[in-house]
Amino acid sequence: MVRRRARSKRSGSSAASDGYKRQALDQASWRMPDEGAPHAATWMAFGASAAIWGGKLLPVARDNLATIAKAIAAYERVNMLVREEDHDIAARLCGPSVSLVIRPVDDVWMRDTGPVFVRDPSGQLGAVGFNFNGWGNKQRHALDAGVAEHVARAAKATFVKADLVLEGGGIEVDGEGTAIITESCVLNPNRNAGVSKDKCEAELSRVLGLEKIIWLPGIAGKDITDGHTDFYARFASPGVVVAGFEQDPSSFDHAVTKRHLEILRGAVDAKGRRLEAVVLHGPSTWRAKYGNKDFAAGYINFYVCNGAVIAPEFGDVAADRNARDILRELFADREVIQLNIDGIAAGGGGIHCTTQQQPR
Repeated sequence: MVRRRARSKRSGSSAASDGYKRQALDQASWRMPDEGAPHAATWMAFGASAAIWGGKLLPVARDNLATIAKAIAAYERVNMLVREEDHDIAARLCGPSVSLVIRPVDDVWMRDTGPVFVRDPSGQLGAVGFNFNGWGNKQRHALDAGVAEHVARAAKATFVKADLVLEGGGIEVDGEGTAIITESCVLNPNRNAGVSKDKCEAELSRVLGLEKIIWLPGIAGKDITDGHTDFYARFASPGVVVAGFEQDPSSFDHAVTKRHLEILRGAVDAKGRRLEAVVLHGPSTWRAKYGNKDFAAGYINFYVCNGAVIAPEFGDVAADRNARDILRELFADREVIQLNIDGIAAGGGGIHCTTQQQPR
């Protein structure tokens, strides 16, 4: 269960500000909907570059991004940010079902660079920017630091600037006030130095409407994200979590995923429900062509869109089938679509990492 790494030297972030309206946090009561709530659109970024991905992975990563986008576009609108110089190849690969939006970007990980969408009780759409800093200044991010505000403007949402540094992949919510978050990411000094857990909870409550945070330890320093939640545990529905467990005792993720399961199975959510944790094991083998030490061979990083769950497959027939069957049971009202995303996985990420939902 490995996640993506940096492949280029970091550069400083730049604040994007063009006079677009910001809203004071005390003027609205925001709440982040569950990913399974109806979407208006999915946002992605056609941002793979040779500088970060290298010549071997660049074409397959682009193919994978287009495959993911087209699969989602069968169920809802997909807006894909793309550099002007990459427009033609993106248009050729993605086809007419994907809407291309010209915007300079550094990389593909819209889950982390884009805003986290929220709504207030009147239905007003907000978009929270969490001050993306390249996963703790591990990778260049001057362009991606402005993506959240750009997407907020394009979506006609009120931009809400949070007082924390974190990424959307580190936040998993049930839409009813409960979140699962890893300490290794959010409480890491490379994001929020000197910020206590209590202060984090207070700020997340203000901008996301959280009433209860279930903290998982995660593990820092093993990947660029410092252990994002979306590779460890996901809500299938309120009260039901699908969680990863690394069975190999020699893996650095074995002990931490075992501890995560203990915490989740003993946890109570904001509504007083004891969580049910369903284990989704990763594959034992995967296709060797793009396999490397960063290969993200896990099924937890699926994406829930309107009418479907978009999930990976890795060529392990038994494990792929098991993942499909579990997801079909957990999401009985949706189709389960499995995709070969070996290029994206070789970059250390997954389908969820490349997407960000805009609620309807």
